[in-house]
Formats: sequence, C-alpha cells, structure tokens
Amino acid sequence: MELKRVVVTGMGAITPLGNDVETTWQAAVAGKSGAAPITHFDASKFKTQFACEVKDFNGADHFDRKRIRQLDLYAQYALVAAKQAVEDSALLGEDVDKNRVGVIVAAGIGGLHTFEEEAGYYALHQEQGPKYNPFFIPKMIADIASGHISMDYGFHGPNYGTVSACASSNNALIDAFNLIRLGKADAIVTGGAEAAIFPAGVGGFNSMHALSTRNDDPTRASRPFSASRDGFVMGEGAAVIVLEEYEHAKARGAKIYAELVGGGMSADAHHLTATHPEGLGAMLSMKNALEDAGMKPEDIDYINAHGTSTPVGDVSEIKAIVGVFGDHAKKLNISSTKSMTGHLLGATGALEAIFCIKAVGENIVPPTINHDADDVEPNIDPELNLTFNEAQKRPVNAALSNVFGFGGHNATVIFKKYEA
Repeated sequence: MELKRVVVTGMGAITPLGNDVETTWQAAVAGKSGAAPITHFDASKFKTQFACEVKDFNGADHFDRKRIRQLDLYAQYALVAAKQAVEDSALLGEDVDKNRVGVIVAAGIGGLHTFEEEAGYYALHQEQGPKYNPFFIPKMIADIASGHISMDYGFHGPNYGTVSACASSNNALIDAFNLIRLGKADAIVTGGAEAAIFPAGVGGFNSMHALSTRNDDPTRASRPFSASRDGFVMGEGAAVIVLEEYEHAKARGAKIYAELVGGGMSADAHHLTATHPEGLGAMLSMKNALEDAGMKPEDIDYINAHGTSTPVGDVSEIKAIVGVFGDHAKKLNISSTKSMTGHLLGATGALEAIFCIKAVGENIVPPTINHDADDVEPNIDPELNLTFNEAQKRPVNAALSNVFGFGGHNATVIFKKYEA
C-alpha cells in the first residue's frame, strides 16, 4: 500500500509569547522570555512563584457566558487556537467533506483548574452531602477540547484526545499523520492544550523538585543546557495544526507550510519521572522517526530539543542526539524554545512543531536563551551548536522535534520543506 503525503495547511497558537502564531514566532526569534510572577492565584507561599502564563487573554472576548461555564481554561485556549488554524487553512469550504475531517487534540492533564474548584467547593459544603456542578466532568476531562472543536465545525472524522504527559501533543500529531497517510481522513485538526498554572499544578511539581525556584530572576530561570539550571518553568497555552493529505490540499488550492514526513515513538521503561540517563529511549524515538521518514541523520538541519532545563534530562537528551547523529551532531543547530515559552506540558510538542515548521519555512533557528559564557555544563560537548542567546539564519530543509513525558513516553516528529 502506497502511503499518502501529509502537509501542514493551517496553524494557530495561544502562548506565553503571544496570542497567535506570528506574534509568538517573532518573540521567539527575538529571544524574549514569557516568564513573570504568577497572576492566576496567590503564589506567595509556594516555592515557585513565577511561570510562563498566557497574557491578555479573556475568555469573554471569544465565548458567551453560557459557553464559558462549559469550558475549562485549557479548552478555551484550545478552541481559540483551533479557530485560528481552521481559518488559516480555509478548511470550511464547500470542497471539504466534513465526514473526512477529524480532530485529535491532546492534554497531558486537562481541566486541573476545574478539578481544584470542585474539590474546594465540596470541602466547603460536604456537610450538605455531595453536590457537584453538572459541567464538572465534561469540563475537566482531557479529551473534551477535541469534542468541542468537532461540534463547533461539524467535523465527523476521527475524534479523540491523546494523553501521554509531556509527549501528548506529539502523539496526537503522529496519530493524525498516520490516519491521513493511511487514507482514513482527508484532514485532521491536531495539537495540544494545557492550563495547569494553579495551586495543584505548581504545588505538585514543587513537591517533586521539578520546577525552578529562581524567584528573584524569573525571565532567566529557564536555562537549558547550562550548568546552573535548576528545573523547568511551567507554561500554558495551546497550539493547533491542520494536517492534510497532499492531493486534497492541492486540489482545493490550500497554502502549504511544510510536509510532515516522519514520526517515531518509544518508551524508556526506566523510571516514573526521570529520563533514561543514557538517553536510550530518546535515541530509539529519533531513530524510529528517521526510519519512518526514509531519512538519514545527515538530512536533518535543526533539532528542537525537549530541553526542559532539568539537571538530568538535558544531558540525557544530548547524549541521545550524539548517539543518533554522530559527527553530524556538530553540524546541526539544536535549541530549546522552552527557555522562552516555559514547558507547556501536554501542549509543548504542538507548539514546538510550529517552531520547526516556521524554521523550515524561513530558514531561521530560534535560540536557547539565558546562557552565560562561564555557565558551561561539563557533560555537554562545547562543539555542539546549541544556538545560545541569538537566533541563527541557516538553510533548514528538515527539522526534528523531540518531546519526552513522565512515564517514559518519547515521541519525535520530522518536518521538511514542501516540494510540489
């Protein structure tokens, strides 16, 4: 069976750097940080008091009061990003069969804020007996953003959410990719959303010693690949991509940003939260993606690394990259855009896929910010180009993006320049 080609025809984003794709991309290229003191709740008693929150977002600008009652913040982000992507792709034309358009939007956690609100409400009123908001469950569950998007647009194709911690939205992209190239759908609206910057999210990650506690300098707290890194910075938002079968896109005259050519997955089978110290699972994920794409390591120009700014994770990923790419690793550009956006958890893969698509389209690699010349991680080869502090122009014909999640979930996607 000949597999169909899959291309990108639409993108949308709500992020700590901007509330659309272009604003987010320009801020990333400029090396801006989205970190600031937390405003979603009073974090003064928490070990970490800052995060990369979405700014200037008001659900009332997009939804009426009745709809907002049905939507957790993560789903609001997802719906607005999806609207941008669907409109960008012009996917609502008469030449599109909605029975063959699907939605696969991921969340690593889902409606955490809704869960917290309901738990608090029950604690205050437990003497009266159980009493819950009828929207509690459908507002909280991690698949509901996909359901809302399909209902908004009447898309009757495959519809679900993927949940694999921080790998969730790359798994969504890979599922969408496979369904389209197998002929099961003409197009799929896919990506991820997350909104976990609330007490349970920050407190939970603090208890694991996973978050940076650099409260005196939030914008410089996320410093992947630097010796002084002390944990990740939590982010939030949504990124949504329209993937489409190439002939279908061409027939309706859709603009094409890039081609998705490969996806790889693996498991560390090692630890609940820590990556394998030698990067074995990450290596397998990248090898599987290259094999799926029919590409050699030498064909890749840029890697958007998972690069969370954690002591163990950053080094293990670099070991994996060197293990897969060998001498070519020194010819690559590698960067961690989490240094600017923070870690969007279940949405991070989709946002970093957009950064790869833009890098391929514009031949610019966004930087890894917050690195000081004397802050050198001794376990990372100094000859590797980690794109420190400033974006770099170079030909980017193919870009690879890694995401790794708690539970040992690894997922890698590869985008390349579109060729007719």
